[in-house]
Order: sequence, then C-alpha cells, then structure tokens
Amino acid sequence: MSTVPEALRTYVSGLEPSLGIWVGGGTAADNDETFAVHDPADDSEITQISDGGVSDAVRAVDAAEAAAAGWAATAPRERGETLRRAFDLMHAQGEELAGLMAWENGKSLADARAEVTYAAEFFRWFAEEAVRPDGGYGSSPAGGTRTIVTQRPVGIAAMVTPWNFPAAMATRKIGPALAAGCTVVLKPAAETPLTALAVARILGEAGVPDGVVNVVPTTRAGDVVSAWLDDSRVRKISFTGSTGVGRRLLAQAAERVVNTSMELGGNAPFVVGPDADVEAAVTGAMLAKFRNGGQACTAANRFYVHEAVAADFIARFGAEIERLTVGPAFDDSQIGPLITAQAQQKVTALVSEATAAGARIAHQGSCPDGAGHFYPPTLVADVPADSPLLSEEIFGPVAPVVTWHDDAEVLALVNGTEFGLSAYVYGELGWALPFAERVEAGMVGINRGLVSDPAAPFGGVKQSGIGREGAHEGIREYLETQYFSVAWPS
Repeated sequence: MSTVPEALRTYVSGLEPSLGIWVGGGTAADNDETFAVHDPADDSEITQISDGGVSDAVRAVDAAEAAAAGWAATAPRERGETLRRAFDLMHAQGEELAGLMAWENGKSLADARAEVTYAAEFFRWFAEEAVRPDGGYGSSPAGGTRTIVTQRPVGIAAMVTPWNFPAAMATRKIGPALAAGCTVVLKPAAETPLTALAVARILGEAGVPDGVVNVVPTTRAGDVVSAWLDDSRVRKISFTGSTGVGRRLLAQAAERVVNTSMELGGNAPFVVGPDADVEAAVTGAMLAKFRNGGQACTAANRFYVHEAVAADFIARFGAEIERLTVGPAFDDSQIGPLITAQAQQKVTALVSEATAAGARIAHQGSCPDGAGHFYPPTLVADVPADSPLLSEEIFGPVAPVVTWHDDAEVLALVNGTEFGLSAYVYGELGWALPFAERVEAGMVGINRGLVSDPAAPFGGVKQSGIGREGAHEGIREYLETQYFSVAWPS
C-alpha cells in the first residue's frame, strides 16, 4: 500500500467527495450514485465521489446563468483581486494540493509541487490581465463617424480537462474565463476529480460568487458534455485531451457555432544538432521526457540526435535514466506510476513492437514489483523509421532515439506528423534558430527542455489544436469584439 499521510486523508474527507458535484457554491448531488477514485501506485481506492449526470450538467448551467450577469458586471479590478486571492490560497494550501495530486494522479511529489506553483500562476497572471482589455477608438476614413471597439464576455464556458495536470489544466482555463467576466461549468477527468473540487473550493474561499464556477465529476463524460453543447446558454467549449475526442467535440460544436478552443495531442520531436552542448541537451532531455513520468502532451516523444554526438548523448542520457527512482510518490520517488493499467499495457506493447522490429533497449531503469501501474524508464536505440514508437504519442517514460546526419532529412522526419504542439531543438544558435523556424509546431524550446509558461501563448498547429492558452491570447479566447459606430457632428 502507498504510504499516505493521515493529514492528506483528512483533507480529502473535507472535500465531501460523495457530494462532490460543486454547483452554486456548494456540494450537492441529484442522486446517490458515486464512482471510485483510485491510487495508481497500488490500485487501492482513495474515496468515492459523486457521479454526475445530465440533470447535474443542466443544474450547473442554471447556476452559471444565474451568476452570469452579476459577474460580467463586476469591475475588472475586483475580478482581478479575487483571482489574486485564489493565487495566495493555492500557495497556502500548496502541500495539501501537491499531496492530493500525487495521490490521485501518481506523479512524484516534486512534480506535484511544481504543478501547484505553475497552476497558481495562471490565477496571478490573469488577475493582471483582467484590467488590461483590448479596445480602440478612431475616426471613420469617410468621416462623419467615430468607431469605438470594445470587448465583452463570450458567455457561459464549458471546460473539459485531462488527468495528467489536474490543477494546471483547470486554472489555465478558469483563470482567463473569470478575468474576462465569464461563468464556468467544468468536467474534470474521472481519474483525477478531487483536485478540481479542491480548486473550486479555493475559488469560493477567495470570494468568487456562488455559481460562477461549477464542477461536475462524472464517468458519463459524453452525456454531460453533450448536454452542455446542446444547451443554447453555453457559448464556449474549451477542451484539453486527445485529438480523436477533440474532432468529435468540434463537430458537435459546429451544430450551434459554439466558440471553441482545443488543446489536443502531441508528438514532440527533440532534435540534437551536430554542435550541441551534449551535457545541456541531456539535462533538457530529462526534463522534456520525464516530467510527470512522460505523461504530458508536451513531452519529448522522439529523439533525433546527430551522428556526431549520438554516442555521447546516448551514453550520458542513458546513465541519467538508469539513476531515476521509480515508485509511489510518498516514498520520495522521482517517477510514479502510469495513470491506469491500460496505459501501462500500451507503453509495454509499443516497446515490445519496436524491439521485435529491430530496435534495442540501450538503457533501462528498474521499477517495483507487485501492485501499481509502473513502467521502468527506458532508452530505446536503433528505432526503425516506421515504428509506432515514433508515430504514436507514448505518454510514458520511454525515449526512442534515432540518429541523423542531414538537415533536410531530419526536418522531414520532424514535420512528418499530423501533430504540431511542441518541439525541442538543441544546438549552436546560428544553426538552431533557423532550424526551429522551419519546425511545424506551436511552441519550440531552443536549448531548453520546458516550453510551458503562463506568460506565453500555449497551443499547437495542425491537428494539435485551435487557439491559445496563457499570455494575453488566453483572455481573448473568452472575449468577443463589439464595436459602436457613433454618428459624429461635422
């Protein structure tokens, strides 16, 4: 069994998970149906949480509608100050939130603490953006009128978040929506619903009015989200998840022409050039690949290393991989379990298929025996170019390495995918910058293994998504432009 602090068990109990549908500023449920939340480190049950349905989804929209006019009319400064208080409260409850994520998600405590800091920063960033709306004023070229351009909240926003960053994916959406004056209905992932419930309570403590933020945990995601997209009161859908699900949501959103933001799948290349600082590249690779155990849409998924430095890179990278400790978060492990048994089976199958086709496991760590969805950190070399290990999103602690020698050849491999979320390029800047400009990705880390930053526009190209989160672009996703044409006396 995972060694969970008793204080954390008390914290979870205080969330009232069996009534964990957060609507109108409090927990309530239309029925007594619940589902289990499990610890992926040993598959034990953490708690039972209420299982929302269509009636709960409608009730959440009712609450969001009742609060919408008042929140939209709230002064931007007041909205910003409320978000700033939420930032402070997240830090004050940082250890509890980190422990909660480590427990229900399985990520290491170091990763969970880093996520609390990152997640809270979206509240601080958008507290500042709330008071900096776009606008304009000018004369008509033909004369006789003045044009005033302003922004207004798009309306009730439906949000769907994944399990891998349960706090940050929620705050990255909620922060700009509240700053813009929108009200929110949120469906968190069924694997990690407790963190969303904790964030909702923090927002309530910060002074967010009842009904502005509503959370519906559920195992019936399709029913709940469809009810929202079919509701004429919902004017925005923001989704983070797989490209397959994103396509279906886009099709449904098109029926009512709902404003959409989509952050979808990735297949990030990590390119090491001939003149790269190998030590720096290895440091960046460890962060880009193994943050959250590789379970990140921005995780480096395939490594292209120039033949001039390949042997040195593989040896150093492999040595670091073998040093990683794997196990439950509360044992101070660096790598936790994969989220489910199915995820573990997928990673195992991808590696087995690659080695059967001629790839070799060059370096591998170890993982504990017994219960838990663990997979050893692994470096796979000599990977065939057509291997699914390169074309599919691994979402696990496996690093496939391909050696290259020609710029045009490797660029074709880098861009030869339907995805374009993130990429990483290591090398001398005179080579790395021009190369990065030709990479088809929304975000490129140059001599850096991390691209996420609340102050930067997060998002992809091609089938990795539509729209951007974070930065000033993030609040624009929740605003609509309106202009007034004013007759002006000559």
